[in-house]
Amino acid sequence: MTATTTWRADPYTAALRAGRGPLFLRRDDGWLLPLEVERWCEAPDAADLSVLERCRGSVLDIGCGPGRLVAALTAEGRRALGIDISPEAVARAERLGAAALCRSVFDPLPAEGRWETALLIDGNTGIGGDPASLLRRLRQVVSRTGLVLAECAPVDVDERCEVRVDDGRGGRGTPFPWARVGARALSALATRTGWSVSESWTVAARPFLSLVPHPSAPSSP
Repeated sequence: MTATTTWRADPYTAALRAGRGPLFLRRDDGWLLPLEVERWCEAPDAADLSVLERCRGSVLDIGCGPGRLVAALTAEGRRALGIDISPEAVARAERLGAAALCRSVFDPLPAEGRWETALLIDGNTGIGGDPASLLRRLRQVVSRTGLVLAECAPVDVDERCEVRVDDGRGGRGTPFPWARVGARALSALATRTGWSVSESWTVAARPFLSLVPHPSAPSSP
């Protein structure tokens, strides 16, 4: 998981170092979304494996967090790279044997336009608080024959908000923009940004979409 502003102080870093929560996204109105730090720091589960088996070619894991997915792909001999703006997440991914960079998806990236698969897992459709901009950016990152495998919110939601990372014990990070989109909203956004939905599936109450570039839509400038 990642965001486009640097985590400071840092309940997120502390949770990654410990390998456990509690950790939440908090809105100013008090709304909390639990973050599954323990799952992120463990080996891929059945839902993760359903994503990994759909990966093809070179894989870019956007917001790779502590690196369980990119490490699993690397262990299989696949070409995979994780990116995350959290130095602690990148360091942890590298300790698992994964290749990872401390970088935002909106920064220049290696092999732009040649990645065959991009991953947006663990809520990372919310990166930057603007899923449409993120999907347009991925038209530049993914090859014309590639795909995006995206995890959706498990409820029918389409919201933009400002949140902080909160450890539930008084520790809070700086605010940053975030978004939550369910499968229906993400499908509509994909259509408007040059993608087509090629598959949808759900494992362990986690819904996913596979997006492929629409043949009539040019890559974003």
